[in-house]
Amino acid sequence: MEGRWPARGGVLLCLTVSLLLQGRGDSFTINCSGFDQHGVDPAAFQAVFDRKAFRPVTNYSVPTRVNISFTLSAILEVDAQLQLLTSFLWMDLVWDNPFITWNPEECVGINKLTVSAENLWLPDIFIVESMDVDQTPSGLTAYVSSEGRIKYDKPMRVTSICNLDIFYFPFDQQNCTFTFSSFLYTVDSMLLGMDKEVWEITDTSRNVIRTQGEWELLGINKATPKMSVGSNLYDQIMFYVAIRRRPSLYIINLLVPSSFLIAIDALSFYLPAESESRAPFKITLLLGYNVFLLMMNDLLPASGTPLISVYFALCLSLMVLSLLETVFITYLLHVATTQPPPMPRWLHSLLLPCTSPGRCCPTAPQKENEGLGLTPTHLPGPKEPGELGKEVRPGETELDGGSGRTKTQLVELWVQFSHVMDALLFRLYLLFMASSIFTVIVLWNT
Repeated sequence: MEGRWPARGGVLLCLTVSLLLQGRGDSFTINCSGFDQHGVDPAAFQAVFDRKAFRPVTNYSVPTRVNISFTLSAILEVDAQLQLLTSFLWMDLVWDNPFITWNPEECVGINKLTVSAENLWLPDIFIVESMDVDQTPSGLTAYVSSEGRIKYDKPMRVTSICNLDIFYFPFDQQNCTFTFSSFLYTVDSMLLGMDKEVWEITDTSRNVIRTQGEWELLGINKATPKMSVGSNLYDQIMFYVAIRRRPSLYIINLLVPSSFLIAIDALSFYLPAESESRAPFKITLLLGYNVFLLMMNDLLPASGTPLISVYFALCLSLMVLSLLETVFITYLLHVATTQPPPMPRWLHSLLLPCTSPGRCCPTAPQKENEGLGLTPTHLPGPKEPGELGKEVRPGETELDGGSGRTKTQLVELWVQFSHVMDALLFRLYLLFMASSIFTVIVLWNT
């Protein structure tokens, strides 16, 4: 038994020396003596494994071409405050190793093998935008073909920097980049190419993407600029990944409730101006809208000023203006019913034709009464001599600065003026609200 060990060790030594000699000659074909139906003898590849620290080329003046592709399988998080995109990728690298070739017909029909990636030379491809430590799991394997082509698939959880524009939130689209490059080999030593077409990468990513929540993949494009660092020039491939936010969550939870509240506030103008519940109703709406904004604040971006924040500020401003309008009309009605001041002729002639054209400045007293909307019971008129002492009171016979109007007529004028102002301000409110919301919608569609 002891005499057999030197013989076996000699066989392994001769096989290793023969493989090393093959690597230094013109032929790099691996000896198939280590191949059988039960597996492959590691000694057949030992010469290749010993050279993993060196770039596998027969002529160092010829750069190694590495073909790159990837599959975007998940969009995990988009942080607008830190401007970061967290995604999960499968990066595929393909290159040729001229020292790994064999004849499948002589090697029991084996065309492809899986070899531990730790035993092979691997290109130092990284993502330029990555802001996190590479968390690639250990113990990965690579496919090795009989022609010496190596295919290495590498899963990566990538946290990359991305210039996010949240102005159009929640109808925003983002364009992030993944730039693949080498940090060691210049263009004299390594060139990058495409293993798949861009449309294949896009279709594969859409089919396997796992997150069907907030973001969806729109498309992928590429560019091939060179990266210059000092006097060194590096090859790189830049992929532009376009993603779009699904806005349904924000439409249901933000835009729809806000639109309902502002619509109710507009309808509250149809409450009678003399009603004492109009102002408290608007105050309740205003407080409810503030509570709504506080509750939904977590759904809004933490940084920047998106257009939806402008929309909410606009709705809040409209509610405040509506409340101020109600306060103003209430004040006018209070003044009109307590101590109505004399109405200037220009105000009387300017406002009343808007509601009663041709009736504001009549010549006959009866036409004036009709134009003011007053009934004979409210205004003094020709009465019997016996009725004069009963109907006329001191407050009603006071004239309006010599204009010939009694206090009752003056009250009616100011009340009518208050209703005219209420209708006018309501129309201005609707006009401003419609134009503002239309402008916001147009900006969102662009």
